[in-house]
Amino acid sequence: MSIVINKEKCAGCGQCSIVCPGSLIKMGEDKKAYMKYPKDCWGCSSCIKECKFEAIALYLGADMGGMGSKMSVISKGDFLNWNIDKTDGSRETIVINKKESNKY
Repeated sequence: MSIVINKEKCAGCGQCSIVCPGSLIKMGEDKKAYMKYPKDCWGCSSCIKECKFEAIALYLGADMGGMGSKMSVISKGDFLNWNIDKTDGSRETIVINKKESNKY
């Protein structure tokens, strides 16, 4: 599992590199985030949840049924909108209420 960083969307805030438990995300000379060792990514999604610019997505490979889709998240108050951008150009959104997410 690995993440994909869109440098065009990256604002260079560095929050992703701070929260990465494996210290795999680095900031380049251009002040944009990049993965130093993509194969070592744990897929924990900490960086995805921290990115306010939707510049980081989790690559959903064919081995997990994603067929190359990319999943990112936008936080809106008490809700997380997990956006799945599919290879056909469509987008599916899964809305999670943070207050209810650990209820069960």
